[in-house]
Amino acid sequence: MKHIKKGILGLVIIGMLFGLCACGEKGTIKIASKPMTEQYILTEILAQLIEAETDYKVEITKGVGGGTTNIHPALVEGEFDLYPEYTRTAWLNVLKKEEMEKDDDKLYASLQEEYDGMGLTWIGLYGFSNTYGLAMKEETVEQYGLSTYSDLAAASGELVFGGNPDYIELETGFPRLCEAYHMTFKDTVQMEIALKYEALKNGEVDVINAFTTDAQLAANDLVLLTDDNVFFETFDAGTIVRKDTLEKFPKLQGVLEKMNGLISEDEMQQMNYEVEVNGREDKEVARQFLEGKGLVGAKSKTEGD
Repeated sequence: MKHIKKGILGLVIIGMLFGLCACGEKGTIKIASKPMTEQYILTEILAQLIEAETDYKVEITKGVGGGTTNIHPALVEGEFDLYPEYTRTAWLNVLKKEEMEKDDDKLYASLQEEYDGMGLTWIGLYGFSNTYGLAMKEETVEQYGLSTYSDLAAASGELVFGGNPDYIELETGFPRLCEAYHMTFKDTVQMEIALKYEALKNGEVDVINAFTTDAQLAANDLVLLTDDNVFFETFDAGTIVRKDTLEKFPKLQGVLEKMNGLISEDEMQQMNYEVEVNGREDKEVARQFLEGKGLVGAKSKTEGD
């Protein structure tokens, strides 16, 4: 009987020890990304920075189908702890706002207020905006002496515009752009997104609609014209994180704040280029970027092997 009691007591003590270990274990920070190269790189930057600055474990789920549509509700439910997002994507797709707030600071303040009610917050804007732009070959820009959208408008009668059907036909897309800048192109050609850059390179079109961090911009030595009347709103990138995650991982906020203004548009474009065109791993590109910023130590050749 005494042996049985001792055995039970031993099990109770072991159970208590396991319980204490479990209480001390904070778990894993779960990061999600949309199914696009830029997001894969950003989540790697976030994960590697967190792991370099803390003893927290990080798990990345890359390429969540549906992007914001599926990541946001999963974040609210606690399936993920944080993910990279774009301000006006959140404004339109999550908050379902019909009117676009033009002032970036007011929009960000409104986002913070509304997300606070969902138990979420934005920490750190990375420093770049992945928004719409107009791209041209450098030689064409020099030939017509172009720099801004207004310059383009004056020369548009001699140029051909190429774009994907969704953008060309969208009422708030190409027609609105032409109306705002009084552009009247010689011709308009519709083509799939993947073919736009090739058509521009081959001289089939003179101007295309682009995203400002597209890898192909760096690959083809193209020029993004200046949106001098600020027609295209910014889509600033930043981190959305659960507030209870910040409480559970107290060092996390300080790490995320290091992302403030860390990445320029050109740097993001170049990183996308390294992955999409040069075929490098997103993890490797993220590591090199952080090393260049002095935020993580450079790996030795042995460590990298």
